[in-house]
Amino acid sequence: MRSARRRAPDTGSRSGAAARVRRREAAVRAAFLAPAAAFLLLFLGRPLVDNVTTSLRDSTAVALSGGEAPFTGPDHHVRLLASEEFRRAAATTALYTAGSLAAQFTVGLALALFFHRRFPLGRLVRSLMLLPWLMPLIATGTAWRWMLDADDGIVNEVLRALHLVSADVPWLTGTHEALWSVVLVNTWVGIPFNTALLYAAVQAIPPQVHEAARLDGAGPLRLFRYVTWPLLRPTAGVVLVLGAVYTLRAPDVVLVLTGGGPAGATRTLATLAYEQAYARFEFGRAAATGNVLVLVSLVLALLHLRAVRRARHL
Repeated sequence: MRSARRRAPDTGSRSGAAARVRRREAAVRAAFLAPAAAFLLLFLGRPLVDNVTTSLRDSTAVALSGGEAPFTGPDHHVRLLASEEFRRAAATTALYTAGSLAAQFTVGLALALFFHRRFPLGRLVRSLMLLPWLMPLIATGTAWRWMLDADDGIVNEVLRALHLVSADVPWLTGTHEALWSVVLVNTWVGIPFNTALLYAAVQAIPPQVHEAARLDGAGPLRLFRYVTWPLLRPTAGVVLVLGAVYTLRAPDVVLVLTGGGPAGATRTLATLAYEQAYARFEFGRAAATGNVLVLVSLVLALLHLRAVRRARHL
């Protein structure tokens, strides 16, 4: 009885100490998370709330000059989704995003596998690959606009010198050529980002895995299909989601090259929102377009997280 009585206080003190340790650890985690949470609420949460409230009001230059904009509810969203302008911009956005992602990822993956091999000046070439990504998009777009000019552009001059075309190609002024021209430039800008992340993922693969596969008789194609690609798949998902979100929301390349023309052939949802806000001063409709972009980006991120969770449980 005495020994049991002596053990009871010891057990209670141990459980109390464990509870204090858990509370202390929770407080430390909260202290580390607090700055990040405050940053997200201040610089992401507040602008998002302001954008939603703006989309629910008749926020135009005339209305704002006279005072507070009247409340309209979801009227801007309903009219936006029912407009032909939105449907055309959404279709163009889908083509622009899909074409850019496919080209960026394919070329980036090929370059990542290429740079995985050691060769002279390999580090220098990898460093130079980052230049398109580091350059300001305004400078990049201006340079490409000069090169793709139908009359004096160097691209048409080279094609004529090689006798590949007989007439000037309207890269930026043709309704069919303009969209693929902006896809080309956006691909050129995004290739370094894809290459850098995929190259880091390839470098993280243990060399013993490849050596074991080669000893089992795996050739280059089977080695990539059954060893390299499964190990790259998580990083590939992150790269594709980030690339899609950036392409959806960034109007820079299109605005500098074509301004959304000709005849709306390159008008994406991002450039449509820019035009609504800064050309027509329809801030409520621009905010509604921005809400659509945020929703699409959120859906893509959630689909990626769901795919990652399913892969972990397999």
